[in-house]
Amino acid sequence: MNPDSLKREAAARAVDLVEPGMRLGLGTGSTAKHFVALLGERVRGGLDVIGVPTSEATRADAEAAGIRLSTLEETPALDLTVDGADEIAPDLSAIKGGGGALLREKIVAAASARMVVIADESKWVETLGRFPLPVEVVPFGVAPTTIAVEAAAVAAGCAGRAVLRRTREGHAFVTDGGHLILDLALGRIPDPAALAERLAAVPGVVEHGLFIGLVRTAILAGSAGIRIETARVVRG
Repeated sequence: MNPDSLKREAAARAVDLVEPGMRLGLGTGSTAKHFVALLGERVRGGLDVIGVPTSEATRADAEAAGIRLSTLEETPALDLTVDGADEIAPDLSAIKGGGGALLREKIVAAASARMVVIADESKWVETLGRFPLPVEVVPFGVAPTTIAVEAAAVAAGCAGRAVLRRTREGHAFVTDGGHLILDLALGRIPDPAALAERLAAVPGVVEHGLFIGLVRTAILAGSAGIRIETARVVRG
């Protein structure tokens, strides 16, 4: 099966977790897009749920699918968030933000009783870091912030270069929140928690794409079928 078909399989299994009346966080990205589309089919069949999108792109997809939407201001506590991931490690720490929505994704995930990530099996890795780590930063002072981000990586034992993300047209990529993204190429992150702590301490960093202690379940689709991984330690 091709990767897109695997993503849809993982999304379909996640839709099975949705129950009537749930308040849902709706993720961003190619795999989450399948979840929104499949959820929309169930909604049009009579399922009553409410969703909080993690990006303007997801908002548009959910509206087109007929899903009733809310905001975290109106619905501050969610039952379940379903989102994709760029990498997932065996302890269910993850890298997210390839689509540029990591800040809103993390806020929504933290407001949820449970977070489930859905992916094809290629996203499962022994150690995080092969995928460049997105770091969301404010536009002011981006040059010294970039230097500080690289220094934080060195201090955490994983030196690498931070590159400003750009669009296909060559312009700086701007998030829905009006921020920029640095993609930090590390190759391997030996201690994600240490790196997360150091990045969070850098002035100018809004958020980073390390999701630690947030993911409860990973649904992975592969050539042998669906595999479900559950976190050994649950937050809170």
